[in-house]
Amino acid sequence: MAQVAPPLTVPEIVPDQQSDSKDALEPGYLVVCWNDPVNFMDYVTHVFQTVFGWNRQQAERHMREVHEKGRSVLVRESLEKAEFYVHQLQQFSLHASLERNA
Repeated sequence: MAQVAPPLTVPEIVPDQQSDSKDALEPGYLVVCWNDPVNFMDYVTHVFQTVFGWNRQQAERHMREVHEKGRSVLVRESLEKAEFYVHQLQQFSLHASLERNA
């Protein structure tokens, strides 16, 4: 007759309470739009609405910041998404760049 092995006890898995969130692991990147003497303010507002899906008020606020301060931080995203946004803004002939969030 075959021998029956005694049951094994499985150790209890305790979730790590010290794990960092995804945001803490990924530094984040800022999409920055810079002022230029070429594009009209209404056009810049329209581009912000098109690219980011913002309402007119939010798009105008960032447009004014670009115009008055010379630049505006538009969004903080992962590297891939931030690169995508910068590329889209550049396709609309806006001067945009990417900065690592400190």
